[in-house]
Amino acid sequence: MLEYIIICLFALLASGLTFFSGFGLGTILLPVFALFFPLDISIALVAIVHFLNNIFKLSLIGRKADKKVILKFGIPAILAAFAGAYLLTLLSETEALISYSLAGTTFYITPLKLIIAFLLFVFALFDIVPRLMKLNFDPKYLPLGGLLSGFFGGLSGHQGALRTAFLIRAGLTKEVFIGTGIAISILIDISRLTVYSAEILEIKSEIDYPLLIAATLSAFAGAVIGNSILKKITIEILHRVVGIMLLLFSVLLALGIV
Repeated sequence: MLEYIIICLFALLASGLTFFSGFGLGTILLPVFALFFPLDISIALVAIVHFLNNIFKLSLIGRKADKKVILKFGIPAILAAFAGAYLLTLLSETEALISYSLAGTTFYITPLKLIIAFLLFVFALFDIVPRLMKLNFDPKYLPLGGLLSGFFGGLSGHQGALRTAFLIRAGLTKEVFIGTGIAISILIDISRLTVYSAEILEIKSEIDYPLLIAATLSAFAGAVIGNSILKKITIEILHRVVGIMLLLFSVLLALGIV
């Protein structure tokens, strides 16, 4: 019963919080699931909750998604993500620069994590510093943004943060920004679940389906709350929320925690 309370509470809170940022749900939920289940089962459960929650969010605000941005940004991002993931397999033996232990857990700081953390930190400043908040990318650079975010996302696994860092600077309204990000995220979820499908089928008998349903419904509730709050905030506030989350994420990444 304890796992139901903890997982559902975090699913609700994380879904509501990440509704605005477009990233972080999986990052928050994975360690929570891993408290109660083996890592392989946790990864599968989080991937399913993430995908179903994105589908639900699409039903809430998907009509606001910009199809041109999805094509110009999303398609290059997905293709580049495969290239980044392939390079990751070649670099998998790269040693960490520093490792340290905290509360019985060992964290590793790698060159790749430091690079991604630096990029996110710089983008965060554009959403926090007033003078920089007025700067936007020209739409012609969307394919380049998709390529870079997809490649580094495939390489590091942090597609959501990098995608948000680019899209928030594309001069979109708050509804279009969130709806477009969700649509692109679903495309990435589909490609990811295609890879995970064989593993999910192997462990299907070990999955706690009532808990999976409860966690998914909790995430839905969080998305509804997030969507209701969205109507009351301005694009400037959204920029600051995204900037703070990017800043926090960059610090955690640089410390090897995520």
